[in-house]
Amino acid sequence: MSRRMIIAAVAVMLFALIAHAQQARDRDPRWIAPADAAEKSNPLASRPEAVAGGSKIYRQRCATCHGENGRGTAKAPDLTAPGVQAQSDGALFWKISSGNTHAGMPTFSFLPEPQRWQLVLQVRALRVQPVR
Repeated sequence: MSRRMIIAAVAVMLFALIAHAQQARDRDPRWIAPADAAEKSNPLASRPEAVAGGSKIYRQRCATCHGENGRGTAKAPDLTAPGVQAQSDGALFWKISSGNTHAGMPTFSFLPEPQRWQLVLQVRALRVQPVR
């Protein structure tokens, strides 16, 4: 095999690895909040100023896996995706609170409830951010 062919083959493999690493992990469709949890309303929904706190917590706790813009990484799914955004605030709160160790989502039940509700507001805010 010529040197050029080897370099080309290595370049193709590197490109494939990089492309694969940039894809967001698929969401676990079996991870569904119980009905009573999904029915809960966000007590901060009428306080848009609470999103700022959620943004700070998101950057500290969530961006490493879900990405700064929430579009997902190889570690975690895209939070702007229709399947995530269609879930109720209560369902998102339950998922943030309980985690899903099978899929790699840690529990954030150690955060005070208001901060977890702020994270729900931040997840909602992610859907309206422009792609960068």
